[in-house]
Amino acid sequence: MYFVLSLLKHFEILYSISVSVFVCGSGKCEDSLATPLPYSSFSSSSIYGRGYGAGYAKLNRKQGAGGWSPLDTDRYQWLQVDLGSRKQVVAIVTQGRYNSFDWTSKYRLLYSDTPKNWRPYLQDGNIWTFEGNINSEGIVRHELQHAILARYIRFIPLDWSREGRVGVRLEFYGCSYWADVISFDGHGVISYRFRSKKMKIIKDVISLKFRTTAGEGVLLHGEGQQGDYISLELHRAKLQLSINLGSNQYGSIQGHTSVTSGSLLDDDHWHSVVIERYRRNVNFTLDHHTQQFRTNGEFDNLDLDYEISFGGLPVSAKPSLGGKENFVGCMEGITYNGDNITSLVRRKKVDTTTFRNLTFFCAESNSFPVFFNSTSFLRLLGQSDSDTLSVSLSFRTWNPNGLLMFTALADGWVEVGLTEGKVTVYMNVTQKKNTRIDVSSGSGLNDGQWHSVHLNALENYAMLTVDGDEASTVRTAIPIQIQTGGTYYFGGYFLHTNARSLQRSFQGCMQMIHIDDHLADLRAVEQGLIGTFENVSLDMCAIIDRCVPNHCEHGGRCSQTWDTFNCNCSGTGYTGATCHTSLYQQSCVEYKHQGKSSGSYWIDPDGSGSIAPFRVNCEMAEERVWTTLRNNLSPQTAISKADQEGKAVLQITYNVTDEQVHHRHFYWGGSGPGIQKCSCGIEHNCTDPKHYCNCDADLRTWREDAGLLVYKDHLPVNQVVIGDTRRAGSEAKLTIGPLKCQGDRNYWNAASFTSPASFLHFPSYTGETGTDISFYFKTSSTHGVFLENLGSASAIHIELRGGSVILFSFDVGSERVELSVHSPVPLNDDQWHRVEAEKNIKEAVLQLNGKYREIRPTPPQGHAKQEFYSDLYVGASSGQRGFLGCMRALKINGMTFDLEERAKITSGVNPGCQGHCSSYGMHCRNGGKCVEQYNGYSCDCSLTAYDGPFCTDDVGGYFETGTLVRYDFLPELGPFALQEMKSLSVVGIPSEANLTKEELVFSFSTYSAPSILVYISSRTQDYVAVVLRHNGTLQIRYRLGGLTEPYTIDIDHRNMANGQPHSVNITRNLREIQLQLDHYPVSTYTLPEASDTEFNLVKSIFLGKVFETGQIDPILIERYNTPGFVGCLSKVQLNSVAPLKAALRSGMTAPVSTHGILVPSNCGASPLTISPMASASDPWHIEAAGAVFPFSEDKAIGDGVDRNSAIIGGIISTVIFTVLCIMVFVIRHMFRHKGSYHTNEAKGAESADCADAAIIVNDPAFTETIDESKKEWFI
Repeated sequence: MYFVLSLLKHFEILYSISVSVFVCGSGKCEDSLATPLPYSSFSSSSIYGRGYGAGYAKLNRKQGAGGWSPLDTDRYQWLQVDLGSRKQVVAIVTQGRYNSFDWTSKYRLLYSDTPKNWRPYLQDGNIWTFEGNINSEGIVRHELQHAILARYIRFIPLDWSREGRVGVRLEFYGCSYWADVISFDGHGVISYRFRSKKMKIIKDVISLKFRTTAGEGVLLHGEGQQGDYISLELHRAKLQLSINLGSNQYGSIQGHTSVTSGSLLDDDHWHSVVIERYRRNVNFTLDHHTQQFRTNGEFDNLDLDYEISFGGLPVSAKPSLGGKENFVGCMEGITYNGDNITSLVRRKKVDTTTFRNLTFFCAESNSFPVFFNSTSFLRLLGQSDSDTLSVSLSFRTWNPNGLLMFTALADGWVEVGLTEGKVTVYMNVTQKKNTRIDVSSGSGLNDGQWHSVHLNALENYAMLTVDGDEASTVRTAIPIQIQTGGTYYFGGYFLHTNARSLQRSFQGCMQMIHIDDHLADLRAVEQGLIGTFENVSLDMCAIIDRCVPNHCEHGGRCSQTWDTFNCNCSGTGYTGATCHTSLYQQSCVEYKHQGKSSGSYWIDPDGSGSIAPFRVNCEMAEERVWTTLRNNLSPQTAISKADQEGKAVLQITYNVTDEQVHHRHFYWGGSGPGIQKCSCGIEHNCTDPKHYCNCDADLRTWREDAGLLVYKDHLPVNQVVIGDTRRAGSEAKLTIGPLKCQGDRNYWNAASFTSPASFLHFPSYTGETGTDISFYFKTSSTHGVFLENLGSASAIHIELRGGSVILFSFDVGSERVELSVHSPVPLNDDQWHRVEAEKNIKEAVLQLNGKYREIRPTPPQGHAKQEFYSDLYVGASSGQRGFLGCMRALKINGMTFDLEERAKITSGVNPGCQGHCSSYGMHCRNGGKCVEQYNGYSCDCSLTAYDGPFCTDDVGGYFETGTLVRYDFLPELGPFALQEMKSLSVVGIPSEANLTKEELVFSFSTYSAPSILVYISSRTQDYVAVVLRHNGTLQIRYRLGGLTEPYTIDIDHRNMANGQPHSVNITRNLREIQLQLDHYPVSTYTLPEASDTEFNLVKSIFLGKVFETGQIDPILIERYNTPGFVGCLSKVQLNSVAPLKAALRSGMTAPVSTHGILVPSNCGASPLTISPMASASDPWHIEAAGAVFPFSEDKAIGDGVDRNSAIIGGIISTVIFTVLCIMVFVIRHMFRHKGSYHTNEAKGAESADCADAAIIVNDPAFTETIDESKKEWFI
C-alpha cells in the first residue's frame, strides 16, 4: 500500500523563454535619434521668434536662440519630432534653452506611427508626467520603463520656469526597428501548413503584434481531430487565449482553459503578444504584462492537424466554431515556434489565397478622437433657425454620468447625457408654456467600449438610437415644432461669463461627431479654423482601464470611474483599499492571546499571501494550543472502486485552497520512509509473522494497521492508493484522522536588541507594489528605528519617536510619504504593542495596537510593479539610533522573518525575549499567576480554585449523603503556609501566627437543608461556619473568642436551598465583615466590641460535613451535621487555599482527605449573568463553543420524584458505562493490535529491537514529533 502526499506550496513556472520581436542595430540600443535629423524633421505648435524654431531643440546645441520656445506659454503647446521611420525609443534627455531662464520642469510624451491618432506614454497605469529641468544647462535623463515603437513623438510641456517661459533642447536614444507588416481586411486568412499532417507539440512559442479599431476578431486558431485546440481572439476589445490539451471521452477530464488579458485594444495602436507554453505551464504576455497559469486536465501535448491560421478561422474549421469574425487591422512580427510567418508570406511560402488584396503596409486610420477631462468642452456650429435637429457621435467612458451634448433652441434647450449608464435626452421647450420631455435608452454604457448615439428631432417627434440598433429606437412626441439655435457644446458647457453651469461634465473620448448629418472637421478645429475648445486633447483618446491589470487582490471585484478604481472585498476574507489585508488572525495562538476560548475560527497563516483563509478548530489547552484541520474522508470508508490495475485511489481534500505539488511516499502510519513495513512489522507482533502488516494475513476476521504520520514535510495526506483490491473475499476500510498541529513558531519568533547600534541584516528583501509589514515590540526607550530597507528607490522606514509616536515613511517615485500615529499612552512602558503598516497603489495605512490609525492617499505615479531587491535592516544601519528592546512576529507580505536565527549570528542581538507577562498577564484571571516562558507565557492556577489556560474554569464536585472533604493545616506550617501565599490573595494575610483578616469564597447548589457548607476549625475554640438552616436560609457563624455565644449573621429573605447556583463571598478585616451573595450588593456587619479580632491557629477546613475531635459547637452537630450536605460545591477558596480543587486533582500534593463519594461537577458554578461579549457579536468567533448552562428551577422533576435519586441514578449509569468502555478497550487491545508506534524519546540505535526500529529512533524528523505528542497526526 502507498499514499500520495501533497505539500502546500506556491506554484511557479520555473522556465523562461526569451522571444525577440524587433530588429535593431548591433550592440546596445543607445543610438542618438534626434541629433542626426534635419531641421525639417522638427515642427511645433508655434515659435516665439525666428531663432526659437523647433529645429533648434537639439541637445547641447547653441544655434539660433539655443532651443525651442513657443509663442504662448500654456499647455496647448507641443514640439513634434519625425524620426524618419519607426524607431525603438528607450530614453529621453532634456535641457533648458541655452543661456536663458527658459526651461520645462514637467512634460508628457505622445507618440504615433503617423502624425495623428496620438497615444500618451503610460506608466504604472497612468498618463506619465516626467520631471524636467530646474535650470537652462542641466541635463535630466529618463529611462523609459517600456520602450516606445513609433516614428513621431510629441513633447507636451506641462510646467515651466517661473522666471522665464517654456524652453527645451532634447534628445531621444534608441535604435532602428523593422518588421514585416500585413494588412487584414476581414476576408484574408494566413494558413500555415505543418510539414506533417499531425503535430504533437510539447512546447510552443508564438509571438505577434497587432493594431485594430475592431473589438472582435480571431487572431490565430489551430485545432486537432482529437479535440485539442489553441485560439487567440479579440472579444469586447479584450484578448482571450483558449487552450485545450485534451479531454477524455467520459468527460471526467476537462482540458478547456481560457484566460483573458488587456482591455481597450481597439485603440488603433500596436499591441504585442507572446505565448510561451511548456507542457501545461503557460506564460501569456500582453504589452509587458505576463499572466502565468496552468492548463486544466492531465495532458501535456498540443495535438494539431494540418495547419494553424492567423487572422481568422481556416476553411477546415469545425462548424461549431462558426459565427466568429475574422480579424480586421494589421499584424507584424508573426512567429510560430521559430518560423517567421510574416517573412514567409512576403516570400509567398504560405497560403494567402483568401486575401482579396494582400498589402504589406498599415493604412492610416480615418478616426479623429477628442479627449475630454472634467473641465473640457468643444464648441461647434450648425444650422440655426432650422426645424430639424440631427446630432450623432460615438463615445467611450467609465463614468456613469456626464454631459455629451448641449444646444440652446430658439425657445428652450436640448441636452444629451449619460445618467447611470443610460443615454438620456432632455428637451425643454419654453414657447407658450414650459414643456419638458425626457427620453432614455441603453444600459451599462459606461463600460469603456465605443457606443454611438443618434438624436433626430423634426416636425413633432424625436428619435433616439443607441449603437445603431434601429429596432430599439425610442420615439417621443414633441408638442410644438423646434427651432435650432445653431451652437452645440460637447463634453461640457460654459456661459459667456466663463462661469461653469450646473451641467455634469463628461470625462472620456468622442469621435465621429455629426451635426446636421455632416461630419465635423475636427482637424480644422485643431488648426483654429472653426469652432473653439478648452482643455481638450485633439486627435487622441487617453482612456485608461484602471482595472486591467486588476489591482484588487484575493479575488476582489474591481470597478472604476475615469479617475480611480475601487475594490469590492465582500466575501473574500480580506479588507482594505486593494483587499490586501486579511480579516483573520494567522493562527490559533493569536486568538488565544486575544483571550479567546476553544472553538472554531478562520485563520490566515500567510496573512496577505496567496493562501486563502480557512476554518480550523482551536483547542486552547493550558500549555499548548492545538490546531485541527479535518478532511473529507468519513471514518471507516469502504474501499470499493478500483482501476484496471486493481488499485483504488481516494482523494483527500481539506478546506484549504492552494496550488499543490504532489510527491509519492511508500510507507504507512506508524512507520517511516523506506522501511516498507507497518508498525507491527517493526515491533515483530504482526498477526502473521510471515507478513509485515496485519492486513496482509488474509484472515476472515478484521485486522488493523494504524499509526501516526509524523513527518511534517510529508503532510497533509492528499491521496491514498490501496492496492491488491481484487482478492476474492477481501475487504478494506480506511480512516484518515485530522491534521493536528501544535503551537505557532512564528508568533513567538523574537529577538532582543541590547544596543542602539545593533541591527539584524536580511539580504534580498523583495519589494512589490503592495507591501504590508507587521510586528510586535516592547521597549523602555523613547526613540529608535524599527526597520528600514536601503539601496532601493522605494525605501521604507518605521521608527518610534518621543515614546508615543510611530512614524512610517516610504518613497513613491520622487515623492516621500509620511504617516504617523500618536498613542494616548506611552509606548515605552515595556509592554507589547503591535504595529501594522501597509502601502498600496491607492493608499497607505499605519495602525497601532489595532485601535489608532492614519490613512493617507498615495501619489498616483511611481508604483512600478517590479521585482526590486534591497537589504532589509531590522534596527538602524544608517547612523540613526536603532531600536532598543524586544521585537517579535515580524512579517512582510505574509512572510515571516526569522529573527531568532539571525540573532544567533549577530552581535548585540539576542534570540528570544522575556517579559510577556507585562503585556498579557491580565489574561490570567481569578488570582492566577503569569509565568514567563522562553516563547510566551502561561497561567499558573495551582494556588487558585480554578483551572484552564487562563484560570477561568471553576473546579467543583457533587457531594452525596455523608460525603465530606477535609483539608488540614500542619501545626508547624498551617498559618505560615497561608502567609507564603499572601501575594496571591485578594485579601492579604499577616505575618503573625493568628489571622486578623481572611476571605472565604465558594459557590453551591442544593435542595438539602439543613446542612453544613463550610466549617473552618482551629486548635482553640475559634471557628467560622457557613450553614443552611431548616428553611433553606443562609447563616454565618463567627466565634473568635471573647463572646459566650457565636456571632451569627442570618440571611432570612430568601430560600437558598432551591437547586439554583449561588455564590458566597465573605471577607473579614478585624471586626468588619463584608458579605456578598450572588450579584446582590455587598452587606457590611460588625463584630461586637467584646469579640476578639484574631482567628487563632487555623487547623482544618471541612466541606459538606464536620468530622472533628475536640470541642465542637454542639448546635452545629445537633442541627446541621446530619445527614450532611447533598449537592454541589464549587470554586471553594480560603485566601489562597483551594481545598476542593486539592481533593479533586490527584496530581496535587496536599494534606486533604475525602470521605464518601465525591464526583467532579460544575453544577455549583454561579451563572455568568453579564457576558463580556456574546459569541454572536464576536467577529472572530465563528461557532459557539458549546456553553454549559446551569440547572433551571423551571425544569425540576415533578410528581414527587426525588431529585437526589435522579442524580444518583445518572451517576451510577455513567460509572457502569465507563466500566463497559474500559472492558471493550481491553478486549480490543488483546485481540486486535492497532500498531501505533510508542517511542517516547530518541534513545539511539543500541536500544532498538531491530534495524527498522533503529531507523525510526534515530530519525530526528520522526522522534522529534513523537516526543512533542504521540497523537499529533493520525491515519
